[in-house]
Amino acid sequence: MSTDLRDLYQEVILDHQKSPRNFHAIQDPDCQAHGENPLCGDTVTVYLKHEDGVVTEVSFQGVGCAICTSSASMMTTLVRGKSIDEVLKLFGSFHALLTDETEPGEGVDSLGKLRIFAGVRSFPVRVKCATLPWHTLRAAVEGTHEAVTTE
Repeated sequence: MSTDLRDLYQEVILDHQKSPRNFHAIQDPDCQAHGENPLCGDTVTVYLKHEDGVVTEVSFQGVGCAICTSSASMMTTLVRGKSIDEVLKLFGSFHALLTDETEPGEGVDSLGKLRIFAGVRSFPVRVKCATLPWHTLRAAVEGTHEAVTTE
């Protein structure tokens, strides 16, 4: 990772960690899910409201490391206004960005600033921190009732 990209990565991560966007519970959400990363101690609950298959409101609460909190914060800003199908495609793109050993493929451009998380894939333990909110979001929209875990 170049020095400029590393600096941007740190700046964006710290900004979202210090001032997470959409960090609150939604009253009467249409769906929600809870996720845990036992290795790191991250916990996150994602709340979602949708109308006609489009996300109208999304938020999260929890306790997590800077990577987890930043990922959740950025995720909530990205998925608002997207269809449930688009949300699931974004999950796939983000997951591929962090787990594929090849260069990220189709769909990565849709991730916007979340592309800075590509550097996390060099640190497998941190991949779980970054993807936990996304797995929890997917569980919420799919109606999974069991808690999501990274283990």
